Amino acid sequence: MSFLDELRWRGLLHQCTSEAALTAHMDTPGRLAYSGFDPTADSLTIGNLVPILLLVHWQRAGHVPIVVMGGGTGLIGDPSGKDDERPLMDHAEVEANIERQRPIFERLLRFGGTCAATIVNNADWLEGLGYLEALRDLGKHFSVNAMIRSESVAARLEDREQGISYTEFSYAILQACDFLHLRREMQCTVQVGGSDQYGNIVAGIDLIRRAMQEAPDDEPRGFGITAPLVTGAGGRKIGKTERGAVWLSADRTSPYAFHQFWRNVEDVEVEPYLKWFTLLEPAEIAAIVDRHSETPQARHGQRALADHVTAMIHGDDEARRAQQAAEALFGGDVASLDAELLAEVIADVPGSEHGKAHLGGERASLVEILPQTTLCASRREAREFLGNGSITINGARLDGGEALERVLRSDDLLHGTTILLRRGRKAWHATTWS
Repeated sequence: MSFLDELRWRGLLHQCTSEAALTAHMDTPGRLAYSGFDPTADSLTIGNLVPILLLVHWQRAGHVPIVVMGGGTGLIGDPSGKDDERPLMDHAEVEANIERQRPIFERLLRFGGTCAATIVNNADWLEGLGYLEALRDLGKHFSVNAMIRSESVAARLEDREQGISYTEFSYAILQACDFLHLRREMQCTVQVGGSDQYGNIVAGIDLIRRAMQEAPDDEPRGFGITAPLVTGAGGRKIGKTERGAVWLSADRTSPYAFHQFWRNVEDVEVEPYLKWFTLLEPAEIAAIVDRHSETPQARHGQRALADHVTAMIHGDDEARRAQQAAEALFGGDVASLDAELLAEVIADVPGSEHGKAHLGGERASLVEILPQTTLCASRREAREFLGNGSITINGARLDGGEALERVLRSDDLLHGTTILLRRGRKAWHATTWS
């Protein structure tokens, strides 16, 4: 498939400026496209994964991707999708975030050989732009009437209490300046991004057209491609959970927790997520979806999705470790987990802290401990669950007679610190002893 046909099949093509002209333009290999990323944090979330994958598909189609890090625009703040003003960051914080985000792009894009990707920082050209120069050479090409009609600005203007500052209002001019600079200096002709960036992309194309009137008429000024804003079942924005954002860096979201996010998606999300978030071919995705449809309860689609996306972001080894941890938690063989993987697992389940001095004594009996966990609410419930064999220690089931008298001991500790209790098949609780 062509680049646009692949995006269309994957459900990643939302808007495209001058599609016929762009298709003809892409007949020549090695065209350049860019997407911009804000350094508002030291990592990116899975919500940022879609524009990164647009660049990946662009590169796989035989063209050159450019990652624009917002060292300049990050000092201003993009109002798109925000209900209120972003807190301003200083130069040091912005630059530190850029360096922390860089490895994410280096894992996903190819930076050597044919069509090698490039990372640039828009501070390199924006910080040298004088205020008078910006007003005279850029501002004259922008209509305030058009700017206030853009989705991101209009939504904020409707909130009279919050409104929008002149700083954030000017963001569209700076982003358009990025496109103009890349068009002039690198012959970059395409910008890709989420649908919430369409207005800014069009503004950049318009600025190129106005500022490059001296260019030959048959020379393309610029094109824009956007993907839909990706949502989950019920229309929720992808990238957030009840516990917060799902990050692309292991120190923010562990590979195990990352893997678990994808394993827990709903059945209706399996096929679109396989198309959006993996590089699997149509036949491979069709086979996974068919197998999943035959026995949805086996969650084959979720497991395949989790394995592929985790391997793409964190590597094959971490994907296998996450899969091992998930299977251990499901099957109860948690005693086989190494200390690092155990720590990742217990970070994702309810837990409580206890004193090692009580191990082996009455205060460490299961009848006493269970009501202190999320597994039951009272001693009566504890005796009931213990009596019917519902409770396991580190995955090992207890019979009813033994269970009622069972006391947690130091030899139950996994890696010297943890005892995992389970009720039934899914309800886990991690007790940590110090």
